[in-house]
Amino acid sequence: MKPITRLRTTMPDFSRRMNALLSRETDTGADVQNLVADIIADIRQQGDAALCRYTQRFDGWDCTPATMLIDRQRMAQAWESVSQEDRQALELATRRIRDYHQHQLQQDWEITDAQGFTLGQRITPLDRVGLYVPGGKAAYPSSVLMNAVPAMVAGVKDVSMVVPTPGGEINELVLAAAYTAGVQRAYAVGGAQAIAALAYGTESIHPVDKIVGPGNKFVAAAKRQVFGQCGIDMIAGPSEIVVVADSGHAQWIAADFLSQAEHDEAAQSILISTDEALLDAVEVAIGEHLSRLPRAAIAAASVANHGALVLVRDMAEAAEVVNMIAPEHLELAVREADALLADVRHAGAIFIGHYVPEALGDYLAGPNHVLPTNRTARFSSPLGVYDFQKRSSIIRATPQALKHVGSEAIHLAHREGLQAHALTLELRLSEGTGGD
Repeated sequence: MKPITRLRTTMPDFSRRMNALLSRETDTGADVQNLVADIIADIRQQGDAALCRYTQRFDGWDCTPATMLIDRQRMAQAWESVSQEDRQALELATRRIRDYHQHQLQQDWEITDAQGFTLGQRITPLDRVGLYVPGGKAAYPSSVLMNAVPAMVAGVKDVSMVVPTPGGEINELVLAAAYTAGVQRAYAVGGAQAIAALAYGTESIHPVDKIVGPGNKFVAAAKRQVFGQCGIDMIAGPSEIVVVADSGHAQWIAADFLSQAEHDEAAQSILISTDEALLDAVEVAIGEHLSRLPRAAIAAASVANHGALVLVRDMAEAAEVVNMIAPEHLELAVREADALLADVRHAGAIFIGHYVPEALGDYLAGPNHVLPTNRTARFSSPLGVYDFQKRSSIIRATPQALKHVGSEAIHLAHREGLQAHALTLELRLSEGTGGD
């Protein structure tokens, strides 16, 4: 195994080296924008015909409007076809994800202020949501649950799913997950063409209000381009993990380090520690794990090109490095985890202690595994119920309330040169109550 990149915060050029390490290619579709734009235009103009044509071209099966539809009955068949162990795991994950997201539900509220205005907020769910589930190299039933369950908790009435099916092969476990999560219908299509179909609609697919779910660079590019026509969750890049450790079993830490590296050659794993001997032991353990893992070639490429072992002087410095990275996943395998947690400002999901590997969060801890990547945790949050709800402002006023603030509002309207705005207030103040 090639030696893993080593960095020390005492290096005079540490910040430059770290920024260079973090500036990896995120593969979010910049190089395919024109191709994706053409695909979207074809879907808008030709609907199902273009959608099936691209599916035949890229996935290699005879797609028609009838054969691309996967209804609830077909999902129920998949549910019955998977093993009892599969069903038990899916049910447990669904229940835990639902229970966690129930706590995120927002509520209507109103207050009455001293001037007599009643102000508030009304919460309503989105009408339609489209879920993109990756296919191809791997199938991810966990992604179905993490995207669909919060939408259902939010009260979305219409949840559709698109899933690529190379060679026409449908993953039964993905359909079983869709069934238990409550997805109403699915379509055996993927890629930029599926994103365009969800955004603009075709003869068979209703346009949705929001598209959620990860995908390859064609999917990422399409989501960028349809944003505004509908909402999107985020542009997800390759997965990443930061482990901060000052103690613990090297074999455990090494496995956690590799948990994201096995996803993708472009994934990134970083271990931060105050103990150089621990870094040495973990590097040896990483090599041992790679000699046995089925996806070792992918993980090894990720570690060689994007991985790092970082030596810091203390936990305060560790927190500074974490905030610089703003990782998707952060494990705090340290003695004083809560003290370190207080200094962490930027991270998608934080796993505290030695018995909470990131994999628990991927499947059934409860919090969402759809997380901000590529340092976007500086300003983004995990997917949640709030992504499927809208807020409307509520304003009520009595005649007396209007008198309290009306003259100042009129003044501001005139200062902006908007005389009709001012007139709406002047008439009410001069004529008194003209309505209810």
